[in-house]
Amino acid sequence: MSWTKKVLRINLSAGTCEAEPLNMEWAELYLGQRGLGTKYLSEEVPPTTEPLSPENKMYLITGPLTGTMASTAGRYSVVTKSPLTGAVACSNSGGFFGNEMKCAGWDMVILEGKAASPVYISINDDNAEILPADDIWGKSVWEADEWLHSKHQDPQLRVAAIGVPGEKGVLYSAIINDLHRAAGRSGVGTVMGSKNVKAVVIRGSKGVHVDKPKEFFEATNAAKAILAGNPVTAEGMPTLGTQVLMNVINEMGAMPTKNWQHSVFEGASKVSGEAMLEPRESDGKANLTRNGACFACTIACGRISTIDPQHFTVKNREDLHHSYHGNSGGLEYEAAWALGCDTGIDDIDALTYANFVCNEQGLDPISLGSTIAAAMEMYEEGIITKADTGGIDLSFGNVEAMVKCTELVGAAEGFGLELGMGSARFCAKYGHPELSMTVRSQEFPAYDPRGIQGMGLGFATSNRGACHLRGYTVASEVLGIPIKTDPLVTDGKAELQIGFQDATAAFDSAGICIFTSFAWTLDDVAPQLNADSAGEWTAERLAEIGERVWNLERIYNEAAGQGAIADKLPPRLLNEAIKAGPAKGKVNGLPVMLPEYYRARGWTEDGVVSEETKARLGI
Repeated sequence: MSWTKKVLRINLSAGTCEAEPLNMEWAELYLGQRGLGTKYLSEEVPPTTEPLSPENKMYLITGPLTGTMASTAGRYSVVTKSPLTGAVACSNSGGFFGNEMKCAGWDMVILEGKAASPVYISINDDNAEILPADDIWGKSVWEADEWLHSKHQDPQLRVAAIGVPGEKGVLYSAIINDLHRAAGRSGVGTVMGSKNVKAVVIRGSKGVHVDKPKEFFEATNAAKAILAGNPVTAEGMPTLGTQVLMNVINEMGAMPTKNWQHSVFEGASKVSGEAMLEPRESDGKANLTRNGACFACTIACGRISTIDPQHFTVKNREDLHHSYHGNSGGLEYEAAWALGCDTGIDDIDALTYANFVCNEQGLDPISLGSTIAAAMEMYEEGIITKADTGGIDLSFGNVEAMVKCTELVGAAEGFGLELGMGSARFCAKYGHPELSMTVRSQEFPAYDPRGIQGMGLGFATSNRGACHLRGYTVASEVLGIPIKTDPLVTDGKAELQIGFQDATAAFDSAGICIFTSFAWTLDDVAPQLNADSAGEWTAERLAEIGERVWNLERIYNEAAGQGAIADKLPPRLLNEAIKAGPAKGKVNGLPVMLPEYYRARGWTEDGVVSEETKARLGI
């Protein structure tokens, strides 16, 4: 079977690296990655633990399908307690790092304690070492990656590292692997930095074994054929990436603009996936150099881009050797929205540059752009001034200001440290918490829940704070997958959101990309797991695992003070109607949907996981 049944536990305080068996009883109940990592977290890290203390732990964990020939089976997750939200954090990344971990013979790597000085972790199959990182502490992710490859003299080495913001406590720092794939949300890179760990490098040569090879080959081929026949996974995403959504969401009037004051952005077409394909006047080349794929992926939604060589951002940064030559990831939808639409900027090269800085230094572009947007509204309202911003004119649409703020957060200097708190803490500091577009202190992604009602319920109840990847009802409400539902009504959205949340938890735990769910259902995942791993795996069993994972996360959050008390939306989305477009006049109907959601979940009226539900799921 493709579980290695081995865990590498690294105690940074003691300086030890020890192997131990994977808890297979837990694996049977929680599968892997998100689910199994959360189970380990809930058993080993009390919910009241301070996230940046040595007592917090990090779980870098694969799924049973990770490293196999299943499409998109290159995923791994980082599970910890979030410093941004105070809730459970699980950040999922693609690229090639997860596959390398599995090929080295490990299902999971646990980091606990705190090193006395900067270190990195080197893993080569069964051999693990804690090595000094003084030479790369204070360096960017890209510089660290280059140094590590040079030191180990192995071009196939896979690196997951943090930048300067992770070292200095920016609360939405990411872990970047393969230069531009990110465990991006909830500040997992900040936790890594708090442990004095700069990077984890892995080289694996053992390969991955499945339980029934012939059946697995047949099951994965059948599943790949489904992806190849679906217009989203076979055409839309390979051609335009996640940016396929920019014009679609804008045209339906659900594009959050200028810190969610508006829901249509006039410049959306200039920063869209289609715009990335257009030749520019300066050199006749397009922003998009090519698409790219993570390990084993047959969708290839990744973007590889270059910036106009005449653009001021490139002239300011001649050291951008990776990005300038097109070796780093280009704009994806969430980054283009947060850094662009939300700040009122339609300069595609400036957005590409800012996104490169996020990759270079390890930042979540959603939280970064959203925090800058909140600061811009506060600046235009006179709540903050140039005396607060270090002389920066933070007017909406000011390209130079957005770039400067991005660079400052990337360097963790000056006003960048203020923005590095995230919008919830930043807005609260200046007396206007209502201007932070967050749930559980995590910034929203790019869907206005006044125009897509089910997403509002999903944002409010997401266990890791505002997130689209925990219950993507946009698939149904906008794209009609698996069925079309009306985005402007609240009826039935509780059950719809629960279905998406539980299925997503199962996909995340299996070791595959959530984008496969545009074409696959659990009926398509089950045969692959059934041939991959011992035992009987059905769609019904996977749905129950997804529900169990969701409820376990909720129980952990309840004990951490992030339960029903945090199931809220900002007042703007509940009280201020959309001003123009197809959703004009709409506010989000969370007060109607939330009680229905609690009932459908089998929770109490107060939103607490009931004893009956715990017993039914074996939690």
